[in-house]
Amino acid sequence: MTSQAPIPTRLLGKTGHQVTMFALGGEGVLRTTGREREAVEVIQRALDEGVNYCDTAPAYADSLSYYGAALADRRKQVFLASKTHDRTRDGSLRLLDESLKRLRTDHLDLWQLHDLRTMDDLNRIFSPTGAIEALKEARAAGRVRFLGLTGHHDPAILLEAMRRFSFDNLLVACNAADVHRLSFIQTVLPEAVRQGLGVVAMKIFSQGMLLRPGGLTADVAYRYALNVPGVCTSVIGCHTPDQVSYNAQMARTWKPMELAEMHDIESQTRDMHNAYCYYKKT
Repeated sequence: MTSQAPIPTRLLGKTGHQVTMFALGGEGVLRTTGREREAVEVIQRALDEGVNYCDTAPAYADSLSYYGAALADRRKQVFLASKTHDRTRDGSLRLLDESLKRLRTDHLDLWQLHDLRTMDDLNRIFSPTGAIEALKEARAAGRVRFLGLTGHHDPAILLEAMRRFSFDNLLVACNAADVHRLSFIQTVLPEAVRQGLGVVAMKIFSQGMLLRPGGLTADVAYRYALNVPGVCTSVIGCHTPDQVSYNAQMARTWKPMELAEMHDIESQTRDMHNAYCYYKKT
C-alpha cells in the first residue's frame, strides 16, 4: 500500500459517495485485449494509491474482464461504474448479465446510459421497450445502486435526457477547450448541479491532444477541470502503474484556480479548440 497522504475526496452528488478526486478510467491499457497482466497491475496500483472510483464499459474491449481479474477480494474498496450502449430494455439487461459475470460481482454501484448523441437515441431509450426500463428494473432488483448518463457529443441531448428522468450521476466531457463551442461546462453542468447530480469529468486531456507541444501541462489541464463548478472527480485512462501514481499525486497536490487564471488557460486553447474537442458534433 502507498505511504502517501490520502487522495482528497468530494461528495458525488446524490450517491452520497465520497469520491477520490482522481478516478480510474476504463481506457488506456484497460481498453485493450490480451494484456491482462499489465491491466491488472494498473488497477491494483490505483487501489493501492487509494482510488475508490473505477469506470468501465462493455464497449471497452477487455476492460470488464481485467477488472474482474483485478478486484477479487478488493471489490468493496471501489465504487464500480459501468454502462450500457444498447438502447433497448432487453439488450441492456443482457449486457448487464454479461457485465456482472465478467466483473465477477453481483452488482454495480453505478449503471449508465453510454454516449448519448441524438434525439433518436433518446426516443429509443425512453420508449416503453427502451433502456431506461432496464435501468429502473435493475435498480429495483438491487443489481445496480445508482443510475447515470454519459455524453460528449451534444449538450442539448444530455439536457433533454436530464429533463426526462431523474438521474443520480453524469459523466461528461470537460476540459479547458470546452467553452469555445457547444460548451458542456456552460450548459449541462449548471443543470446537473441544480439537480444534485454527481459529476464525473472525462476527456480532461482530450486523449492527450491538450498535452502536445504548444498545449497545456497535465497539471494545468487537471487543475482546470477539477476547478469547474460541480465537478467531483475525473476519470483518467492509464497505460502504466507509474501513470496512475502520477495522477494520484496531481490530485493530492491540487489547488484551486482564480477565475482569471481559468480564463487565461481557456484563451490558450482557442486556436486549436476544434481539434481539442474533436468528439463534439460538427
